[in-house]
Amino acid sequence: MGSDGIALPAAAFDRPAWKTALNWTMAVLTAILFLAAGLYKITDPVGFAVKLAQLKFPEALSLGAAIGLGITETFAGVLVLVPRYRRWGAALASALLLAFMLYVGFFYNELRGADCSCFPWVKRAVGPGFFIGDALMLVFAAGAGIWARRSEQLKGAALILAAVCVFAAVSYGVDAARNTGTKAPDTIAVEGKPYSLASGKVFLYFFDPVCLHCLDAGKKMAAMNWGDTKFIGVPVSEPQFADYFMKHSGLNRPFSTDWELLKKTFSVKGTPGAVALENGREKAELTRFEGDEPGATLSKLAFIR
Repeated sequence: MGSDGIALPAAAFDRPAWKTALNWTMAVLTAILFLAAGLYKITDPVGFAVKLAQLKFPEALSLGAAIGLGITETFAGVLVLVPRYRRWGAALASALLLAFMLYVGFFYNELRGADCSCFPWVKRAVGPGFFIGDALMLVFAAGAGIWARRSEQLKGAALILAAVCVFAAVSYGVDAARNTGTKAPDTIAVEGKPYSLASGKVFLYFFDPVCLHCLDAGKKMAAMNWGDTKFIGVPVSEPQFADYFMKHSGLNRPFSTDWELLKKTFSVKGTPGAVALENGREKAELTRFEGDEPGATLSKLAFIR
């Protein structure tokens, strides 16, 4: 019986202090990791969708998967912090880690060396270190659940999930609104000369000259009928290889080295990426380049014939 007359479970007295402290330490560390990863995806779903596509995930499903992962990871992080939900949160976090490790292991030969970071400020590549790091996180998640009390009050957990879903929906709406209608710089340098973006239809293609995914997307777009749309390539790195890239992809289009200026204007999520401009303002941001994309979107926008 507690000092206030409320009966406490025997386990609250029997558990050693060091075990309680260790449980809380593992829970807090797990919560920090999952909240950081989940909130990153919720607040930048398009950016993480690009990373998912680069990790061999079906591009058509990548945006929905990014939002779903963000919600699930954030939900797991919150549950782990609350003692009455900790076991559920630890189980969910462990399942997510195991699923990601199995996925990367299945595609290991194709993904070796690829960026697999879930955090914008931490860079990780697929390799032996990836599995060591995730195994350590799995130990923390499991430890947070093993010594936690039995989870209860499903209704309360459902309310937390609903709140996270609402936050994700609002965040996505704000991000979509922010990335539409942005005014482009009046001019950029294209092959050493000023080039106006203020009139007509202009397609800015952001690429990494040594990225095979960018090359495949370039070859696909080279076969499209662009009509009167002006196509400008923008290398985000290694600009000395841009001319070779444009020729090797079959695009044979001019390119600009004003990446530093353009990235301050447009929130480019990754490569390959693109922005469709009409009369100097952003009409759409394109991040999908597999299947029938970007052709389907470009046709709707009347940027290709």
